[in-house]
Amino acid sequence: MEQSTIDEGKTMAIIAYVTLLGTLIAWFMNKDKNNEFAKFHIGQALRAWIAGIIISIVSGVLVMVTGIGALSYLSYAGWVLAILGLINAANGKMEKVPLVGDIG
Repeated sequence: MEQSTIDEGKTMAIIAYVTLLGTLIAWFMNKDKNNEFAKFHIGQALRAWIAGIIISIVSGVLVMVTGIGALSYLSYAGWVLAILGLINAANGKMEKVPLVGDIG
């Protein structure tokens, strides 16, 4: 991929990792431009946020069932994945988010 494509899409890619709303904003911003770098990171951000929501729900149920409060820390998984993706986007890399990058 050319450096100019990465530079043009870097802002949209970074915005995608700033909450789920940021992912939607980046998707609408990239809709007309169709930048491949931004498109890749928008997809990765969506996977990270959906995984975070699912893991939060599961961890909440596990805390209620087992009473082990330490499991509530799993609810931060979506943020951790998003931060890892944000670092890759800011550095201009097209690396998949760990654990969920290959889903879909």
